[in-house]
Amino acid sequence: MKRFWIMTVALTMFGMLAGGCAGKKTETGAAGAGGPGGGDTSGISESGAGSTGGAGSASGVPVVYFDFDQYTLNNTAQSELKDAAGIFKSDPKMAITIEGHCDERGSVEYNLALGERRAQSVKSYLQKLGIETKRLNTISYGEERPATSGSGESSWAKNRRAELIKNR
Repeated sequence: MKRFWIMTVALTMFGMLAGGCAGKKTETGAAGAGGPGGGDTSGISESGAGSTGGAGSASGVPVVYFDFDQYTLNNTAQSELKDAAGIFKSDPKMAITIEGHCDERGSVEYNLALGERRAQSVKSYLQKLGIETKRLNTISYGEERPATSGSGESSWAKNRRAELIKNR
């Protein structure tokens, strides 16, 4: 648990330094797909950092959802990430933070590692699509920032995700 908090503080400080230097507004977003309901297309919101998306935006950047204990991108996620890559390519100065999230099952350490693998999976795919590595950062929140509360598959499915935060 101590290691978790040290890592969280270090990553938060890094994020604050990187984001604070830009001096611009942070938008919260999401990217990917294949989640609950067959492919959520929630988009960018005007929420602050750490929020969990904003359904209904026309930005075209969806949330990436994952199956239980998985970090591979399904065909729907890949298709939607291709669309999102076009948005990111249109603004070559934009940096993107990919947040990995998990449901409440599993240990804190396991979920942090799984969240990181999910974020890295999205990052690797965006790199293959031509988004420069220097523009892509990852962080794992494990189970610490659920999109929805509750126990049961409908809640867990919404929490197994990766979200993209567009930093300017």
